[in-house]
Amino acid sequence: MINLSLSDLQLSDFIKLVFDKEQLQIDDKVLGRVNESYAFLKDFSKGKIIYGINTGFGPMAQYKIEEAEQKQLQFNLIRSHASGSGERLSADYVKASMIARLNTLSLGYSGVHESAIKVLKDLINHDVTPVIFEHGGVGASGDLVQLAHLGLVMIGEGEVEYKGKIRKTADIFKELDIQPMQISLREGLAVMNGTSVMTGIGIINSIYAKRAMEWSTMATVML
Repeated sequence: MINLSLSDLQLSDFIKLVFDKEQLQIDDKVLGRVNESYAFLKDFSKGKIIYGINTGFGPMAQYKIEEAEQKQLQFNLIRSHASGSGERLSADYVKASMIARLNTLSLGYSGVHESAIKVLKDLINHDVTPVIFEHGGVGASGDLVQLAHLGLVMIGEGEVEYKGKIRKTADIFKELDIQPMQISLREGLAVMNGTSVMTGIGIINSIYAKRAMEWSTMATVML
């Protein structure tokens, strides 16, 4: 059992979670930190103009979003960017990306509802991997498209790979009793605005490279 606590995850933790299929648990202190951040943002944002909560995105930031439409704004952001193309990323890459995103959101800087943390934990522990495509993201400003496909699954939509088959997310959530992420303030933006997919791919490639070096060294010694 890997415990996500206030300390950083190590490369060995990714190996255990991705390749050894160990389970992940969230320390209560982490949830406390996430809830404290969410409560602060909820209170702080009242009566203010804050990008991504009650404004549009990018060039549309000049437009204010009425309170009644703010949750829909987050749903629209996820759905509109879930437009990747090409081959699907391998399950190992996707799972490592989910762990990296979970680690980032658990730091308490994103102001997300705790359901974002819990649904990622459930996906990881049940070995359910969102269908994420290779092409479409611009890493310099975040893995927007790839993380949008992750966000789509987190809200119970899109498709996932489970036990070697591609299935509807809603069916898997119902089968495994997984609760989707609640959209409250800025969950869509918080999930998408980052480079966790590049990080996940880099971590897996680092593990593969380390193994290759070890095998090369052993082969050289045997000559």
